[in-house]
Amino acid sequence: MDWLARMNDALDYIENSLDEEIDYKEIAKAAHCSEFHFSRMFSSISGVSLSEYIRRRRLTRAAFDIQKSDIRIIDVAIKYGYVSSDTFSRAFQKVHGITPSQARNNGVQLRAFPRISFQISIKGDTEMAYRIENLDFELKIAGKSKPVKTSRAFKAIPTLWNTAKKDGFLQQLKDMSWENPKCKIEGILGVCGKEAAITDEEFSYFMGVRYDKKAPAGMEPLVIPASTWAVFPNVVDAWQRLYSEWIPTSGFELANLPCIECYYGPKHKPRHELWVPVLPK
Repeated sequence: MDWLARMNDALDYIENSLDEEIDYKEIAKAAHCSEFHFSRMFSSISGVSLSEYIRRRRLTRAAFDIQKSDIRIIDVAIKYGYVSSDTFSRAFQKVHGITPSQARNNGVQLRAFPRISFQISIKGDTEMAYRIENLDFELKIAGKSKPVKTSRAFKAIPTLWNTAKKDGFLQQLKDMSWENPKCKIEGILGVCGKEAAITDEEFSYFMGVRYDKKAPAGMEPLVIPASTWAVFPNVVDAWQRLYSEWIPTSGFELANLPCIECYYGPKHKPRHELWVPVLPK
């Protein structure tokens, strides 16, 4: 399966670069995927963030180097990207529970985090409803951008919306969203990674509505080019299954654009959808 081979190619690049500077763009390139989507895909499937995985693999290799040779601790630290022996020692102790110098002693217990490999897993006992939407016009959106830590996204984003409800911003978006309906992506929008790029630790979450006029005071504009979208009901379920179940077998690739969470008004069914930019293979 092409998808499986590409994901493992990305892991090969990481493994071969643990003692060098790792370029996240090159990881995504090996997977034939955007940085934004690869980072989310990796953490969704593996259960650990990309940066944390790299950190664990480097510190696993560092422990092997220390035990197998008389290499200086500072040289090991530099080899695996640490600027000082102190920062390396703290990171090493956090993972292994002992200091690098203690790791030289016979009989000490260390923790090895093995390399991840992606394999086919038998799933799909529950169907995933979806549809394909082709929007042949630019999506012009007005709203506000907020930083979100990737590891806390599922908790942080509802908090952002609760705050928007309390301070009146959500009502302002509702009033704007029904002024001039144009397509099926009407409603309150949460754009995940407005620059279509994501750092491993943090991304921008843009809260807004489709709006063709000039963005009101206090808001900023966001324009997303015409694209094809795979649309899934139920945002939470879609996020949980998108990367591990739908993408590998869909015949589509992820486009280098952000995903959009769309929350509709009362009585609309479904109440919310996840819009995912895609390209046919």
